[in-house]
Amino acid sequence: MPVKKKTVKSTAATARPSKSVATAAAPASTALEGRKAPAFELPLGGGGTLKLADLVRKGNVVLYFYPKDMTTGCTAQACSFRDNLADVRKLGAQVVGVSADAPASHVKFTGKYELNFPLLSDIDNQVGKLYGVYKMKSMYGRQYMGIERTTFVIDRAGVVRKVFPKVKVTGHTQEVVAALKALG
Repeated sequence: MPVKKKTVKSTAATARPSKSVATAAAPASTALEGRKAPAFELPLGGGGTLKLADLVRKGNVVLYFYPKDMTTGCTAQACSFRDNLADVRKLGAQVVGVSADAPASHVKFTGKYELNFPLLSDIDNQVGKLYGVYKMKSMYGRQYMGIERTTFVIDRAGVVRKVFPKVKVTGHTQEVVAALKALG
């Protein structure tokens, strides 16, 4: 069954996903490869919102979902994208991070680590569900719902060209750069 294109607008005031999103079966993130990326509009750290449509008008997009600001793995990943952003931009792409953290948390994270790309707040995980990254996770025998670290390379037409599920931070940015080179 094809994934329907949905636009989700998420705000800090949203407490729960809408009924239509909550009842829709979440696709596996890899099922999006070769398909139109689900549209969204999310709050930016520092104010305002950002739409996927606006991003793809500017070029290819590296959309990465990560669990939490200020944690070890997420900080390493963000700093790696920061340090290699010139390489990504030379390939006509931009980097955007998404987590369930509030915009104020993103402002602190961006400032502390001098991040040079936008971070979006998906507080109610509606967009994470559409992209198939909000999943049951397990740590030390405890199960909980959370974001599985996943990166999507989306082309200028809004089509997901590459999905990196269950990302291992070390070497990931180089994998993304290679995927962007393959887009041409």
